[in-house]
Amino acid sequence: MSASALASGSASATTNPLREVPRESIAQTVVRLSADFAPTAAERDERGGTPKAERDALRESGLLALSIPGEYGGHGASWRETLQVVRELSQADSSIGHVFGFHHLMLATVQLFARPEQWQPWLEQTARRRWFWGNALNPLDDRAVCTVHSPWREFNGRKSFCSGAIDSEMLIASAHEQGSGALVIAAMPTARSGITVEPDWNNIGQRQTDSGSVTFEAVRVEQHELLADPGPLSTPRSCLRPLVSQLILANIYLGIAEAAFLAAKHYTLNESRPWPAANVAHMEDDPYVLGHYGEFWVGLEAVRVLADRAADRLDAAWHSGPSLTTHERGDVAVAVATAKVAATRTGLDLCTRMFEVAGARATHGGLRLDRHWRNLRTHTLHDPVAYKLRELGEWALKRRHPDPSFYS
Repeated sequence: MSASALASGSASATTNPLREVPRESIAQTVVRLSADFAPTAAERDERGGTPKAERDALRESGLLALSIPGEYGGHGASWRETLQVVRELSQADSSIGHVFGFHHLMLATVQLFARPEQWQPWLEQTARRRWFWGNALNPLDDRAVCTVHSPWREFNGRKSFCSGAIDSEMLIASAHEQGSGALVIAAMPTARSGITVEPDWNNIGQRQTDSGSVTFEAVRVEQHELLADPGPLSTPRSCLRPLVSQLILANIYLGIAEAAFLAAKHYTLNESRPWPAANVAHMEDDPYVLGHYGEFWVGLEAVRVLADRAADRLDAAWHSGPSLTTHERGDVAVAVATAKVAATRTGLDLCTRMFEVAGARATHGGLRLDRHWRNLRTHTLHDPVAYKLRELGEWALKRRHPDPSFYS
């Protein structure tokens, strides 16, 4: 589904006066933002750091309220619609698509892990005040410790891979409870005393996602900020959270692959010269080049279909509410894992082989076209695809759904 499909969504543009962007203009807003972000993506990739102007543009656009239900001031977009925007922003600049997608993941997290009386005010204020949410929930990093001081808690320690934490208004953070080791997750203002967001992200890819570290020093966490009812991964519905996360990643990867395809296409048609042995006047007539593009097209089309199918299944599961069964959740998990594996493999292949059809001029350092591979390679290493394939093998051979975890 293209961005234009957003213009014909089911929610009415007049259902809530707090909306900053009418429903019928969402598609145009996404196109405009993408056109603004894309020309500077290579230069900002080189610079790294926080994409402050771009984040502020997202705030002003109203799209931070895209997935928020209309009754709480948002646009009420489906997951398929929201993920389409993640994909299109990622095509323009995968770092921007990343922080935008993770923002909506945090909004999903509070809805799935907490009580309505907790998350409803957060969603309303996010829509009204244009809050950006950041991530400090990394269950594999156990350096943050939670101490119980009834009825409040105290966080101390450090978290890594905290995407979007810099320049956020709200933060979802986790720590392991001292003694029991239980995972404790809370939502809190990023500016709270004792929280330090470190500008220490300097990886080869996704260089403007601010995915560095957050340090907690005697940070007080109130009881009403704990996401404990029903809590993380405690019900089939709460177990949708990792599936939202995984499908956001799949759409980021697809957006990167689509960007690489368009860049290669431009250079094939405008800059490349045919190899003498091809005996053709133009690169686009080389049969080997055409074969590459045929394979690129098949791969991208397959990932698009798989990603959209998984999004439709996620939407159906999301709207099932508390009645969602373990089996139904498992079917979504299989669809999401399939899309993510396909997006990873197709994307890495395309981002590598694009230079075979774009030609030597495309390797000029100033173009930084290698950023597509760097971005995809950096992100896909955080969740090894081999384990996704093992889960899918269990399903294909034994009809066993993946066991819920923060990565499946």
